Amino acid sequence: MIELFYADTPNGKKISIMLEEIEHPYKITLVDLKKGDQFNSKFRSISPFSKIPVITDHENNISIFESGAILIYLAEKSGKFYDASSRILINQWLVAQVAYVGPLLGQHHQFHHYTPGKSKWGEERYFKIAKTIYKDLDERLEKSKFLAGNEYSIADIATFPWIARHPIHDIGLKNFINLSRWYNAISAREAVIKGFDGSKKGEKIPKI
Repeated sequence: MIELFYADTPNGKKISIMLEEIEHPYKITLVDLKKGDQFNSKFRSISPFSKIPVITDHENNISIFESGAILIYLAEKSGKFYDASSRILINQWLVAQVAYVGPLLGQHHQFHHYTPGKSKWGEERYFKIAKTIYKDLDERLEKSKFLAGNEYSIADIATFPWIARHPIHDIGLKNFINLSRWYNAISAREAVIKGFDGSKKGEKIPKI
């Protein structure tokens, strides 16, 4: 059994989607970020930066933090979505998500959606970067079916929940043909639909 310490964020959804995709038994332990659950000493013992997601694999008595590391662990454990022949390419797009796509779209969320009017500089800067991210992903997906080639991988699982925030990006996902095709294909996967609603509150994947 794998225990997923979870909140309804793009990074949390990556892991609930992955667990559904590999069909591994798991349970959700909700971490209430607004109440500060992430700062208690018990949680910090498995998450030194007080961040979600974290998993504890009770079969192996190991806890893993950082979403990219968790995805690699689960892919290696299951033998799925991390093909050896494409691993270098998968790693590049996975690291691009955790180091660039996620953090920069997160800044866009903050300035554009959560605190509009607080910083014109921040709003303009991160809107421009977010639009560039859409453009770059669209150009990549013009060349291949999925981010790391023609097979669905953990790079796609990592990136999808961030693009699923497109309604608050106000960039117009529908204007990016290849990115929209990729988004719709992943949105239709049964495991993604189930995993997206990690807290089981009936959350639906936003349509384009």
